[in-house]
Amino acid sequence: MRYRFIKEHSKVHPVRTLCRLLQVNRSGYYAWLKNPLCERARRDDRQSGLVKQCWIESGCVYGYRKVYGDLREIGESCGKNRTLRLMRLNGLRAQRGYKRHKGHYGGQMGVVAPNILNRQFNPERPNQIWVTDITMIRTHEGWLYVCVVIDLFSRAVVGWSMQSRVHADLTLKALLMAVWRRKPAQGLLVHSDQGSQFTGDDWQRFLAAHGMECSMSRRGNCHDNAVAESFFQLLKRERVRRRIYDTRNDARADVFDYIELFYNPKRRHGYANDLSPAQYESQFEKRLAGV
Repeated sequence: MRYRFIKEHSKVHPVRTLCRLLQVNRSGYYAWLKNPLCERARRDDRQSGLVKQCWIESGCVYGYRKVYGDLREIGESCGKNRTLRLMRLNGLRAQRGYKRHKGHYGGQMGVVAPNILNRQFNPERPNQIWVTDITMIRTHEGWLYVCVVIDLFSRAVVGWSMQSRVHADLTLKALLMAVWRRKPAQGLLVHSDQGSQFTGDDWQRFLAAHGMECSMSRRGNCHDNAVAESFFQLLKRERVRRRIYDTRNDARADVFDYIELFYNPKRRHGYANDLSPAQYESQFEKRLAGV
């Protein structure tokens, strides 16, 4: 901007000379000095602060759509395109993921259940369908294995477990937490892949003892359990990939923080009408109660 250039160089060169060289009127320059920011610029400056605050509170992972949702929630009038422009001006962007390397995953199969879920990822109520899966997180001490149980209705993580090795109790502890927290009625469908932790006798006996029905993805088809895969992509993109863990305890603490303090209570989901899992379930309960 020419006025700003004149101000920055006025201590070295006369204002009259600078105005003549840049072909601006001196009276206009002095008027700008009294009120350098126009109404639009002042609004940009104020809303840029709000945009940055929303972005930082998300852990520096939100893109413009979710930042726009936060602004709308606090009553700020700022469109999606304007939010995108302000984020770009301030160098703010969503945390991006990375490609998953292809590989061969073999192993002996145990008791394999049919794919009852069949990619029907939209149940009508909570505790109707849960999905579960395992991922690995690297630390300087070695791998940390994380198992989660997700309620498909709200995408809430209702159970989780973390261990240094993949034993059968890794998955059982996650499912036990989910059962203790939610106390589901009999007939709940639990969907997983065909990993040995899910095809073993302990898993099958636990499901039968609690009146749960077992469903499994087709062999080698990750899309059959896409919601669990999607959660792990979010976890690694928004939290794990941005950190290096010295110990497994460091990783456990950070994963706990992501699930319990950000993902479940705060993180917005397009599937859940741009609400967090906790807010989406609360809204459902209010509708049932006629509030």
